[in-house]
Amino acid sequence: MSTITTKDGTEIYYKDWGKGQPIVFHHGWPLSGDDWDNQMMFFLEKGYRVIAHDRRGHGRSSQTPYGHDMDTYAADVAELVEALDLKDAIHVGHSTGGGEVIRYVAKYGKGRVAKAVLVSAVAPVMVVSENNPDGVPMSVFDDIRLNTATRRTQYFKDFTFPFYGYNREGAEISQGVQDNWWRQGMMGSIKAHYDCVKVFSETDFTEDLKNADVPVLVMHGEDDQIVPYTITALKSAELLKDGKLITYPGFPHGMPTTHADVINKDLLAFFQS
Repeated sequence: MSTITTKDGTEIYYKDWGKGQPIVFHHGWPLSGDDWDNQMMFFLEKGYRVIAHDRRGHGRSSQTPYGHDMDTYAADVAELVEALDLKDAIHVGHSTGGGEVIRYVAKYGKGRVAKAVLVSAVAPVMVVSENNPDGVPMSVFDDIRLNTATRRTQYFKDFTFPFYGYNREGAEISQGVQDNWWRQGMMGSIKAHYDCVKVFSETDFTEDLKNADVPVLVMHGEDDQIVPYTITALKSAELLKDGKLITYPGFPHGMPTTHADVINKDLLAFFQS
């Protein structure tokens, strides 16, 4: 297995295929780099170098009990990028991974990043507060925490229905997609998954979005039941200096899997623009 060891001793697993301009894929909660299989194959065949890592505590990376905060996630990415000496890279993040991308770009990306993409991302901030009155109630995230801590095996099966829009009338349900989501989730650490709920719900990326100095594409499904696009994508696009927004009527949170053909085409157009 290909791994790097970070300064605090955590092993970060990664896949690194091909040659050409690098694309770094950042996965969402509670998954792994395997969630980008459709994109990895597509862009590898288009002549790009494709890289996907497993966030600490997720997938095949160390199940460390510490470091589950967005600053550490971004620092881990910076160490991976430095170890692989990636330059002119495009960073693509889904959900929590979108937050990781914009934090990395703002804090470490100067001179190494060409473009960034936020897909169904949690930025600028999810949870309701005085400054974010239309956010998601804390009770929603408390419920995710409780179910992750006490009944993760079944909860991760149940979670795939809203994640992929499989609870919508007429949806074409793929058991294989559901099983693969569950497989990825169960590979990771229950402690990391529990702690990460706070990270994806409460981290404020407002200043990261404002400080991003590269072109950023924001992509979001309008039927996202996990991360509502009105409180995330629409606001993120307004905060970016050089942002482009694409929303997709009817698309779910897991649209890179359910609608890979559309997402891959739009990603390629942005990369080549």
